[in-house]
Amino acid sequence: MSLPSYFIRLTVILMLATVVPSHAATVDPYERINRKIFAFNEVLDKWLVRPSAKVYDWVTPGLIDRGVTNFFDNVGEISNIVNSGLQGDLRQSGNSLGRLVINSTVGIGGLFDIATDWGIDERNEDFGQTLAVWGVDSGPYIVLPMLGGRYLRDGVAIVPDTYLSPLGQVDDVRTRNALRALKLLDMRADLLDAERLVSGDRYTFIREIYTQQREVSIANGQVEDDFGDDF
Repeated sequence: MSLPSYFIRLTVILMLATVVPSHAATVDPYERINRKIFAFNEVLDKWLVRPSAKVYDWVTPGLIDRGVTNFFDNVGEISNIVNSGLQGDLRQSGNSLGRLVINSTVGIGGLFDIATDWGIDERNEDFGQTLAVWGVDSGPYIVLPMLGGRYLRDGVAIVPDTYLSPLGQVDDVRTRNALRALKLLDMRADLLDAERLVSGDRYTFIREIYTQQREVSIANGQVEDDFGDDF
């Protein structure tokens, strides 16, 4: 099953998630406290992050916005290289290395995604996926202040992923924080249009989005097709 067709079907699954009981009892045993932290994050997003992202989206020309996204994606190739290698996928690790070299040189420091134009597609890998490949159970779904919802396994993986990021190696604190803030704004701005897909209970909808996408990511897009070929 191809990744694009999966996401079309995933949209249908998530629309149904608002009316069909999910597996929350096993995935989300701490839902009560998670919802409280989620509510705090929603307030923070409503009054600070989202307005800032809307301003960023409004004042930033499309070409520059794409360049900023490309730059941070290129920085993320370091994590892709290491985690693909740790998962034993040396071919994908080499693929990510090729993307890093091409986009850092021909792509002018990663501002242009030349590698994709040349047929070398990006595949994001993180330490949470690596732990999953190693057989570590996902653990319960948790919501972290400001960081959002994720499996406990993926929450633990934040530490090595942060260490792998070149942004964390910037010595000047002001510059490092500015880069992280810019990355956050760029990511949030890219999600503004996607908010129209959210329906029903936001907490449940976002949790289901996360759990389904993690399944896809860990399986590298190869997930079981329960709909048949005629959907």
